[in-house]
Amino acid sequence: MENINVLLIGSGGREHALAWALSKSSSLGSLYIAPGNPGTAQVGQNVELDLQNHQEILEFIEDNAIGLTVIGPEQPLVDGLVDFLEDQGKAAFGPTAAAAQLEGSKSFAKEIMRKYDIPTGSFDLFERHEWGNAEKYIQENSSWPMVLKADGLAAGKGVFICNDNDEAHQALELMQNDPALSAASYRLVIEEYLEGEEVSVFAICDGDTATILMDAQDHKRIGDEDTGLNTGGMGAYSPTPVLDENDLDHIRRRIVLPLVNAMDEEGMPYKGILYCGIMMTAAGPQVIEFNCRFGDPECQVIIPALQTDLIELMMASVHGKLDYLDVQVNKEYYYTCVVLASKGYPRAYEKGKVISGIPANSESLHIFHSGTRTDESGKLLTNGGRVLSVVAKGETLKESMTLAYNAASNIEFEGMYYRKDIGAKGLKHF
Repeated sequence: MENINVLLIGSGGREHALAWALSKSSSLGSLYIAPGNPGTAQVGQNVELDLQNHQEILEFIEDNAIGLTVIGPEQPLVDGLVDFLEDQGKAAFGPTAAAAQLEGSKSFAKEIMRKYDIPTGSFDLFERHEWGNAEKYIQENSSWPMVLKADGLAAGKGVFICNDNDEAHQALELMQNDPALSAASYRLVIEEYLEGEEVSVFAICDGDTATILMDAQDHKRIGDEDTGLNTGGMGAYSPTPVLDENDLDHIRRRIVLPLVNAMDEEGMPYKGILYCGIMMTAAGPQVIEFNCRFGDPECQVIIPALQTDLIELMMASVHGKLDYLDVQVNKEYYYTCVVLASKGYPRAYEKGKVISGIPANSESLHIFHSGTRTDESGKLLTNGGRVLSVVAKGETLKESMTLAYNAASNIEFEGMYYRKDIGAKGLKHF
């Protein structure tokens, strides 16, 4: 494969991990990241583009002979950036807007699963003008807990697990009145609470087939032992002892491939990364949700294990050639990611705090930037709720956790916070 210039869309820890992997590809010409962060600037060239202006992105692609555009976050996918670029004859990695409805609309995903008999919890849907009926439904419910979900994108914060009527009505009130949630709550999904252990499975798809890359376990809550508010993710580890190879094969045959076939049948072939949120129940794996991209921070623990050239892998997805590629992932090591967050996250937090003590990257340690910036003097400052991802590799899960926490303890910025139990739930399986 001749060298390809790549444009990567995004600015978080996920995108820094992807940029790092793309920069190692023998097929890479030049790498551009829009808008990127100080971490991505170490492996490519950051560029300022208006991500909502598809024409501006197209002009940059044409001016810089970009051969592949990689879209990291979900919003540009849901907004149809892949469709626009494909219509212009440009290669773009990720699903079309129609296919990205799997994440952009929880009701769409649930109805696809029901239609094609893909295992998931039972559910009911209520339009905004039917919320009186939803309140009555909740009041008459006798099975708790119950799960309430805003239908649209809500940055990982539109899901509420409610233990009684009071909690359910508080969640309804929040979805109606909170400006950040209201726009995503045009439709309400009320679904069965699934008992079991949650795990994330990531597959790469080409519209016709799919290959599972890796599984990971995210830690969504802000506090240790999964307490407090939901966040975008406070850490992850991979692979998980929750699943063995038989489980992964079952998930591929019973969930991933049936979904790829269903989307093709519906006239919206699915290409790109399929993120399957799975609950391992007594009845077997069941789908909690689908997402249309790598997770953040799960990407940070999966990408370092990938041995196949990332550009070759993405181009095989774009061109429907996955069957011709031997996808290799190293499962001999464990990876743990600890997210360093700003004080106050996921609520209001301050920015502009000086960051110090970041250790050098090594074969077993990576520091991926999320919410950082540099000032005029070159000092590294905090610039987001989630600031850095500390990722360590070990021969055991315990070793990877120890290395990650040792590195995290050397980093400093005012108000820095991180969970102390990332990976601990995995240790319980050994």
